[in-house]
This record gives sequence, C-alpha cells and structure tokens, in this order.
Amino acid sequence: MPAILIIDDNASVGTALDVLFSLHDIDTLQAQSPADGLAMLEAHAVDLVIQDMNFTEDTTSGEEGEALFAQIRARHPDLPVILLTAWTHLSSAVDLVKAGAADYLAKPWDDRKLLTTVNNLLELSEARRELDQRRAREERQRNALEEKYELCGAVFADPASERVIALACQVARSELPVLVTGPNGAGKEKIAQIIQANSLVAKGPFVAVNCGALPSELIEAELFGAEAGAYTGANKAREGKFEAADGGTLFLDEIGNLSLGGQMKLLRVLETGRFERLGSNRERQVKVRVVSATNADLPAMIRDGSFREDLYYRLNTVELVLPPLAERPGDIVPLAERFLSAGKPLSTAAAAALQRHPWPGNVRELRNVIQR
Repeated sequence: MPAILIIDDNASVGTALDVLFSLHDIDTLQAQSPADGLAMLEAHAVDLVIQDMNFTEDTTSGEEGEALFAQIRARHPDLPVILLTAWTHLSSAVDLVKAGAADYLAKPWDDRKLLTTVNNLLELSEARRELDQRRAREERQRNALEEKYELCGAVFADPASERVIALACQVARSELPVLVTGPNGAGKEKIAQIIQANSLVAKGPFVAVNCGALPSELIEAELFGAEAGAYTGANKAREGKFEAADGGTLFLDEIGNLSLGGQMKLLRVLETGRFERLGSNRERQVKVRVVSATNADLPAMIRDGSFREDLYYRLNTVELVLPPLAERPGDIVPLAERFLSAGKPLSTAAAAALQRHPWPGNVRELRNVIQR
C-alpha cells in the first residue's frame, strides 16, 4: 500500500486527508511541524509528501514552506512533493514547482483533483522506483561479470549487450566452434577477443582474418598457407593463418565470403585439425579454437548453394547474436564517452542527439562521428 506523509500544523487538514486517502487504499502519516516531518521521512518509507506552506501562527509569507521543501529536496531528490497553499503565497508555490515540486493545490482543495494528482504521482514514483531497481540490478550483474571474467575493455551498459557477453564468457572454456552473427561494425571481433581471453588457450595467439577483405583466389592461401610457386607471385613458401594461430584462437570474420573450395578445407580442419598448404601434399596438424562471424544470411546462402550446410552446422555449434547498436541504446552514450579523447561525459543535449540517431553503421559509425 502506498504511503503519503502529510506535514501540516492544522490537525483537521491531516484528518480530512487521512479519511480521503483511506477510502482509496492509500496509507497516511502525519506530522504537524517541519522538524517532525523530516524525522518521519528518515524513519519511514514514504512515496509522496503533501506539505503546508506556513506553520507558525499568524505567518503567511510561505517562507517556512520554502525552507521545508528545500530540506526535503536536499535529502530526497526524487520524492514527489505537493504544496498546499493559500492565495497569499501562490507565487511562492509556483516558484517551488519550477524548482522541482510536483504540484501545488490551493486551500480549500478539490478532492477529485487532489486524488488525480496523487494517483498520477504515485504511478510515476512506482515506475521510477522499478527503473532504479532494474538499473541497480543490471549494474550489479555487470560488476559481477567484470570481476569474474576478462572483458578486454568492452564498453557496454545495455542488457542486450550484457546477455551476449555473458554467454560468450560461459562458452569460452569449451572447445566448441562459435559463430557470432550481427551487422557490420557492431563489435563482433570484440566478442571473439572476449572468448579468447577466457578460453583454455588464452595465452595462445589471437589471429583475425577478414575473409571479406581478400580476393577469393587469395583467401585459401591466407588461411592455409602456400608453397613457393603455388600461384602467380608466390615466390617463397608462406605460413597460413591456421599455422599462425596454432595453440590459440583464429577469428574468421565475414565467413560467408569463403569460396566453396575454401569451405571444404575449413570443414576438414575443424573436424581433424589437418590441412595442406596450397601446392603441397604434406599434411600439417594444428590445434586451433575457431570463432567465426558474419553479417550474411547463411541459411539463405545454403539454399542457393553458395554455402555448405555441413560447414554451417559445424561452425554454428554455439551462435551468439549481436544486435545492431540501435537495438542496444544503453550502449550509445558510454561508447561515445569512451571514444572522446578526454573521456569526458557528454552534455545532456549531445547524449539526446546521439540517442535519436539510427546508427546504420553501428559502433564503427559512432566512433567515426565522435572522432570527427
């Protein structure tokens, strides 16, 4: 049951309000002086305060009410306060509303208007309290995550990001392949780094390959290496990324760009740990944790024959879906503040402007905007 504190030196006012609110399942506490009211606020959980503007006999200036309101606001910044005022100090009440009071009502008050105001404020107070509790719970969860795992400097405050990061930490200790899906620039490589940092091969190398940035005829050589003369321009033997990542993690970004031939070789490496360099018949053995990522619709690619179904299920043992930045609004301001060279907090206007932008380029676009 919500509770209202009534601070008024007139006992009949307290009685009238107590009867009115009790008929609508609202509990009341009463104090007849500012000192008693402040003491009750410290001793009891109160959802709303209704206070008079004058407490000393023959005083009509409203200064006592102003002082009381200032003390309440200093101790309880978010507590809604309704002022009971007379026409002689109506301007003072208006000024206090501008300073943060919830509302003011002239004596004698209208019961229906007062109830409407009280119910609206109680609903708003309950919503604010639930939001504060949720934020506190989310902050505790983030702190617990940061204490237990290595998060590689990840900046996040949105529950959607936290769920992905928490799952990445949980699957990191296994040796299962992980597929990270999400739009370009959303931060998929950061998720791969977190998996590596918390894995059994955390001390091994972390090697990243952007399959979308390489010509299709060079991707296989990049991954598996090549012997001298294996292709035009291959003047000497070169080590592939799988060999470089031996004992660690290989991050394959934009895996949907891998050719069908490369897909077949990748599948074999995932199943056996064996492969050959281009131009060689000698098998090589590696032990590599593979984390892949894509913004492509791999099931659609399977249907049109451009991606192997058996490779998809091998890569997709665990799938982590990283939402676009627009669906993680809680991350926008913390990320922007991190990207600022001085790391200083954003102004309210700047933060609001960033929140309104759709960010089609995701975190990468946000970084570029802040740097510019």
